[in-house]
Amino acid sequence: MTGDIITLVLADDHALVRGGMRALLASAVDIHVIGEAGDGVEAVAVTERLRPDVLVMDLDMPVMNGLVATREIVARDLPTRVLVLSMHEEEAHLVELLRAGAAGYLTKTAARRELVDAIRAVAHGDVYVRPAAARVLARGLTQRDPVKEDRERYEALSEREQSVLRLMARGYSGPEVADQLSISPKTVETYKQRISQKLDLRHRTDYVRLAHRLGLLDDSG
Repeated sequence: MTGDIITLVLADDHALVRGGMRALLASAVDIHVIGEAGDGVEAVAVTERLRPDVLVMDLDMPVMNGLVATREIVARDLPTRVLVLSMHEEEAHLVELLRAGAAGYLTKTAARRELVDAIRAVAHGDVYVRPAAARVLARGLTQRDPVKEDRERYEALSEREQSVLRLMARGYSGPEVADQLSISPKTVETYKQRISQKLDLRHRTDYVRLAHRLGLLDDSG
């Protein structure tokens, strides 16, 4: 932080929601909003350019959701702490977001009461979750099954996305995948972008590792 001032970027695909958050923060003299974003890709770009102390980001955004955007910010080793807002209760996403590197999770229904405190907490290095979420966090951390999580993420892909992933993991080039699936190379690139956004896979080695964990490289996979 610069002195006692917390710099902040707001990311939400609804301008009215961003305006509402600005209004909530207007009385907090130690919090300055220095930028806004309307989707996950823009959130990452604005955060990298402005390097705020805190990014307050909606989980459900177009182009790139808040989970993938959080992973991207952490992977770029930015100094920004991510506070995720969501309509969903903690049971749905809390553990996964904290594993991805988020510094806090707040439901939108609680934001009117707790947003300022949550921003201050994560800016000062704390992890912010509501007290009621402690049981969710403890249960999720003790019951983690990485292979099961990978399987669920893979099965959430479309059938065509799964096919592209398997072929890429087996060493086929983009044009070769296109030929195998009778689609254009440009369409293959589109599927690869979707897979990257959904599973955070950036390189062929990431495809291979995931496919190996899930047994997709077997003859029957």
